[in-house]
Amino acid sequence: MNIRFYHARILTMEEDKPIFEGEVWVRDEKIIYVGDGNDIDAFFQRAEEPSIVWDEEIDCAGNLLMPGFKNAHTHSGMTLLRSYADDLPLHSWLNEQVFPIEAKMTEEDVYHLTKLAILEYLTSGITSIFDMYLTPKSIARACEEMGMRCVQVGGVNNFSQSMELLEKLYEELNGKHPLISFLPGFHAEYTCSKELMEEVAAFAKRKKAPVYVHMSETESEVAGCEERYGMTPGLFLDSLGMFDYGGGVYHGVWMTPEEIKLFKEKGISVITNPASNMKLASGIAPVSDFLKAGLNVAIGTDGPASNNCLDMFREMFLVTGLAKLREMDASAVDAMEVLKMATVNGAKAMGLKDADVLAKDKLADMIMIDLHLPNMQPLNNIAKNIVYSGSKLNVKMTMIHGKILYWDGDFFVPDELEDTYQKANEIIGRLKDLVDKQ
Repeated sequence: MNIRFYHARILTMEEDKPIFEGEVWVRDEKIIYVGDGNDIDAFFQRAEEPSIVWDEEIDCAGNLLMPGFKNAHTHSGMTLLRSYADDLPLHSWLNEQVFPIEAKMTEEDVYHLTKLAILEYLTSGITSIFDMYLTPKSIARACEEMGMRCVQVGGVNNFSQSMELLEKLYEELNGKHPLISFLPGFHAEYTCSKELMEEVAAFAKRKKAPVYVHMSETESEVAGCEERYGMTPGLFLDSLGMFDYGGGVYHGVWMTPEEIKLFKEKGISVITNPASNMKLASGIAPVSDFLKAGLNVAIGTDGPASNNCLDMFREMFLVTGLAKLREMDASAVDAMEVLKMATVNGAKAMGLKDADVLAKDKLADMIMIDLHLPNMQPLNNIAKNIVYSGSKLNVKMTMIHGKILYWDGDFFVPDELEDTYQKANEIIGRLKDLVDKQ
């Protein structure tokens, strides 16, 4: 499939490259040309082909093409629990509301609920997700069918996912489908025994693989770790050799300067989740400190049970807005840095080195931002408009792996929308009945 996008404004997200007017050409899953059109003759000479027969030519009408957003932390199947257990502290929310109903969920439930989340991702310009949830195989199946790029991470803990399952999934979900990959991970220090965490670290060392985990989300979590092991979570996990091959942590709200320095040395990413942390009153992550230390900072929505929406525009605004408030400095965390977190840095945290920027030979994971809506005018600074005034309404197109999956309110996915919605409501009704009967 050869697709030509022309009359576009283009933000490649390459370092120090401003927005310019030009074209993007896509062949199958790859970008084959990005430029202003003045070097097309040279392109054909290099490619040793006289011309290209286009299957589709799309006039972008001056709208913006840019890399898709990377949702670097989510639990897609938790669409089940959207607005089901709100206005509770984190541990009450988890132990009294979330865990009991999750215990009743089946693989098929998670499959259907993940499909619902993917529809929402597409409307928000999200082209890759970093998912940690209960049934990775059914999540992978949903993403394959819907066309969503998905990096999954293990959720090993004392109660459900085991080391045996982690090892099996690592072998079965890597290298089998171009949209699907799997990395080692565990739920959190407070849900795993020391022996189990040591097993995770040993596995990561054998595979020379990065490890990912929820860490330092709440002040009480940090205090609990210090009480158990005499160290903050980051230092404790490092003492196990957990991050010898890098990795990342989700939240990092209560990280110490010592941990931040360590993470820089180890090349560990921090994925901030501002809406979830704010809604659960967990705190405001020290994003300015992360950036000053040179950490790779990415952005995640977290799950739709604690957010409750899967909207990268809201996350981007909150990242910079909350940082400015925390530091009492209106210049803190510049909007361009936030846009980088949502694209390039997310790709780095997820190991998606071919899906970070718009450039020749990169994967065609791309979105079109509609600039012809009032919230994007005037065009004083398009990139900053996206962060400060942009919304889902501005997402005109979402393309993943060279396929347009969302265009101007229409979805190009296998399932009918109303069937997906009906299935989600059937699942929550059935599971609520089961929990109520306990």
